[in-house]
Amino acid sequence: MIERTDVDGVAVVRLAHGKVNALDVELLREITAVFTDLAGSAHPAVVLTGAGRSFSAGVDLWRANDGGAGYVDEFLPALSDAFLAVFTLDKPVVAAVNGHAIAGGAILAWATDLRLMADSGGRIGVTELLVGMPFPPAALEIVRFALGELAARDAVLTGRTLEPPEALAAGFVDELVPGEELLATAIAAARRLATTVPADTFRLTKEQLRLPVHERLARHRPVYDARVRDLWVAGVEDGRLRRYMQGIAPR
Repeated sequence: MIERTDVDGVAVVRLAHGKVNALDVELLREITAVFTDLAGSAHPAVVLTGAGRSFSAGVDLWRANDGGAGYVDEFLPALSDAFLAVFTLDKPVVAAVNGHAIAGGAILAWATDLRLMADSGGRIGVTELLVGMPFPPAALEIVRFALGELAARDAVLTGRTLEPPEALAAGFVDELVPGEELLATAIAAARRLATTVPADTFRLTKEQLRLPVHERLARHRPVYDARVRDLWVAGVEDGRLRRYMQGIAPR
């Protein structure tokens, strides 16, 4: 489900879950467990990437549709926990976006400190509103933090997914790298962040930069987590999720 290796001291975390690394409860809980463990490890930096042709194609929506309200009640907290485990890790985290990063996959990449993307073969963007499902507060705050207010609004409301050159121009990623060089370049970038800035200084600065996000989440999650949950359940029960999936990935 997750492959974890050590490359010259940098922890490389590779999503390896099915064909497109779709986010389900099990993978999300594993992401949270791995990043929680990394917080206490001696690794100075982390690279997050995917196996195969996708970084992550997003939420396993068929699983949510089939699981109904009971699955949604497990899934949404696990989704927020995983995003925040990556977002709050107190050391440099670099995303090596090796292919498609769609919806939750894009948010997972944007939860890192630096996003490198292969220069061909993938798209990135958040499509939740096209599905008819709202963003959990943690996800929406990460999009806003990563892209800035205006770009986040555009990304969220349009649901556009961008190819690498467009993604770079839009600020969705920080750098494009030939696919065969992506992982090595990401590891070098992670090591550079970990060695050019003292760890305690990096940790405190990262905490301060993210402080407004945590303050907003403390205020808003008690209200909006429940409202998001209700709309996800409604989307399963009224058939909108099934109709969307039959349109793009019938089975």
